[in-house]
Amino acid sequence: MRTSNPTLNDRVFANAPSVPGGAVMTLQGTVNKTLILSVLLVISAGASWNLVQSNPALATILMIGSAISGLVLVLASSFKPTWAPVVAPVYGLAEGVFVGVISARYAALYNGIVLQAALLTLGILFALLFAYQSRLIKATENFKLGIVAATGGIFIVYLVSMVLGFFGIQIPLIHESGMVGIGFSLVVVVIAALNLVLDFDFIENGVAHGAPKYMEWQAALGLLVTLVWLYIEMLRLLSKLRSRD
Repeated sequence: MRTSNPTLNDRVFANAPSVPGGAVMTLQGTVNKTLILSVLLVISAGASWNLVQSNPALATILMIGSAISGLVLVLASSFKPTWAPVVAPVYGLAEGVFVGVISARYAALYNGIVLQAALLTLGILFALLFAYQSRLIKATENFKLGIVAATGGIFIVYLVSMVLGFFGIQIPLIHESGMVGIGFSLVVVVIAALNLVLDFDFIENGVAHGAPKYMEWQAALGLLVTLVWLYIEMLRLLSKLRSRD
């Protein structure tokens, strides 16, 4: 089971000791945990949105702090999945701050863009879930390898872009609203969306193999990580399209 999501991979199962006679992971339990995390994220996002609107000077501090906190929490849960019942809700709150701040920034530039990005993200989620359940898309080993490789490539591009940014240098074209920039964002959105298929596969396999109950939180956390990434990439794509109007 390969997945580019750091919270949902083979190592997580290897680090997830079973509890003799304990409850096991179920699909409904995972759905419930995902809903809980989503509600926490939305509440936190709303609070941070209102906060930065009343005090814009806090935006950068909140965004950087929440991004670092989210990364630390994801890594902690991937190495110690037994912590997931505690780490996952905290991540939902921390990542909600990040989502709220960045959403407020885009909303200030483009009216209605946040609602559009949110609806498109949910639409993609349910469309891919239907395609996966009906086996229109199958998570074969080659499919997984391709998505993992593509996701790794995107991560490298973003990492290089961030490092160059410290020196005032930008990778040309990909961050602009020209055809190359829009094409790049479209590719990233597609890869982010297809990572959902890997998440679904992880959840299905976890349920089938009777993974420990706390893995429901781990799976819900991993799914939320992918959804947040997809939402952010959707904001970037829509902003490039809107800037051409």
